[in-house]
Parts: sequence; C-alpha cells; structure tokens
Amino acid sequence: MANEAFEEIVEDFGFLDDWEDRYRLVIEEGKAMAPLDDALKVPATKVEGCASQVWLHPRIEGGRFHFEGDSDAMIVRGLIALLHRLYDGLTLDEVLSVDARAELGRLALHDHLSAQRSNGLRAMIERIRQYAAEAKASA
Repeated sequence: MANEAFEEIVEDFGFLDDWEDRYRLVIEEGKAMAPLDDALKVPATKVEGCASQVWLHPRIEGGRFHFEGDSDAMIVRGLIALLHRLYDGLTLDEVLSVDARAELGRLALHDHLSAQRSNGLRAMIERIRQYAAEAKASA
C-alpha cells in the first residue's frame, strides 16, 4: 500500500538495470531533500542503531503523518528520502499498516545494502512506526 510518491520511485528504479545507477538515484533523492534544521538535531530525534548520524523529526498535521530527516551520510540521506516517499502524508493507520520491508523489497535494497545500513534502515522504520503508534494512542 505505497503512496503515489513511492510508486514513482519504484517506476524510476524499474528503468535502471545497474545497481550502481540505482545507488546514484538513492543518493540524488537524498541530495534533493531539504536539510533538517540544526535545532532539530537533538537526542530526542536521533535514531539509535544506525552506523551514521540519523535524525527523524515526525509530526502530525491534519491527521496526516509527516516527517523531516537528515543524516551525515549521503546514502542514508537517500534512504530517509525513500522513507519520506513511502510514509509522508499517510494517516496514522496507514503508516502502521505499511509493510515497509515488502515495499522497499520492490527496490531490491536489501540485496545491496551492508548489514549496518540494513540495520539502520530497520531502526528508522521502527522509529516511524513507534511514533505513529504513540500518536494514535494519544489521539
């Protein structure tokens, strides 16, 4: 159940045969993402379990989940951008029902990420799901 923005990246990946080209596309996605304000790079937004520095700043607006993120590693910024495409604008119920592993599997990411990057990606997904669950419980 991916949103339209994520379907676009799936389509873009489909046109690329070489993983190096796909890797470049992930990095380009990260470069195109607006940087997270330094004031939001605090312990509360830092994602533990990532080899790189990662911050996610989620928020709920109009019943929809949104987040900003950043990393000190370009490939990780790209992964954050992919997660943004996957989750941004969904309702809390939709966020919680997304099978991120299956959706990202459509990009064959797990076949090409190091174990550390895969663990970091899982930690980011878990942080997003945790925030959505907490926001839903307090609503």
